[in-house]
Amino acid sequence: MQADAVEKKRRQEQKTVKTIIEVYCHGHHHKRDTGAHLCPECQALAEYALQRIEKCPRMDVKTFCSVCPIHCYAPKKRAEIQKVMRYGGPRMLWHHPLMTLHHMFLSWQMRFQCSKKNKNSFAK
Repeated sequence: MQADAVEKKRRQEQKTVKTIIEVYCHGHHHKRDTGAHLCPECQALAEYALQRIEKCPRMDVKTFCSVCPIHCYAPKKRAEIQKVMRYGGPRMLWHHPLMTLHHMFLSWQMRFQCSKKNKNSFAK
């Protein structure tokens, strides 16, 4: 994958993760300072997640962190982000439908490529 495409993918993933964290934060009525989009706890989680995505060594070949063989997140942060994703992911359809459809398309594309690889391996 070209460097431009990898960076575009990285930025898109960062935007998606931050948006899901915002949905979670707002849905749980976390207290925010005036003008802030996230409470301090959610802001810290967002910064951590964005940093992990920025340093991801497999960005050119992976689709989502949840299916990546490398676990970049510390166990405690991984549990936090899973909780946030479980809440915010399904609600993204209402808040950001185009972003959700794009994410669903990538998921479908990944499954299609995996099933195609599996069929080819059995054909030999």
